[in-house]
Amino acid sequence: MKYLNRDQSIMDADSAEDAAVPTALLESKVRELQERIISLPPGHKAIDKARLQLDIGPLLLNLERNEEAFDLAREAFDVYIENEMWEGAVIACEIMFNAEQPDSLAALGQGIWLGVTFPDVDPELTVVMLDHVIDETPADADGAALAATVASYIVDLRTEGKKHEDLSFFTNQRLAEVARRHSNIETQETFAKWVEKLELNEPEKFLVRLRNVVDVLVQDDWWIEREAIWAKLPVN
Repeated sequence: MKYLNRDQSIMDADSAEDAAVPTALLESKVRELQERIISLPPGHKAIDKARLQLDIGPLLLNLERNEEAFDLAREAFDVYIENEMWEGAVIACEIMFNAEQPDSLAALGQGIWLGVTFPDVDPELTVVMLDHVIDETPADADGAALAATVASYIVDLRTEGKKHEDLSFFTNQRLAEVARRHSNIETQETFAKWVEKLELNEPEKFLVRLRNVVDVLVQDDWWIEREAIWAKLPVN
């Protein structure tokens, strides 16, 4: 899978000598991409630069240049939003969240809002964003249950075939883990009762409650005009 199984082998060096090789490669790739940005022709489209910035962001994260990665992704985010290219905006949010900066949780919330709102965003990417909430939420809070439930819902709604099979396996596992840590759920019978108790079988309720989780993440730091975006949707 593209987002859930990213290849980390370049960062798996066992010694300082080995580590120097991937670091040099990463730095070389960053320089190459930065030179491509500098070489963009006069009057180039802003999205051309933004695409390169999203390529640079993960490399900077691997080099632990997190603040640079965040700032680059934040700039690209605005461009993708302006061009209504929602998936690119969510990828920018993923980079910003992983940069672990003061506004990273706000980025996560906005990435989730965009990923859930727009079906053209890769469902796997939306699942990744929701999965971060599971990791960030205390065991006894409902936020993780909501995120895991919405992830399963998105997969069922927007995928089919092998992708559906793979993502469903992942999201179902995560939901079971959340139930276990939230309420010590171990059997199918108690799981069903837990789902009913938390109203996780009613999309019209759990989707509204997820909005509350997103609002907690973002606070008042929205970088998008949600109402304007929402008004453009065929069904809102």
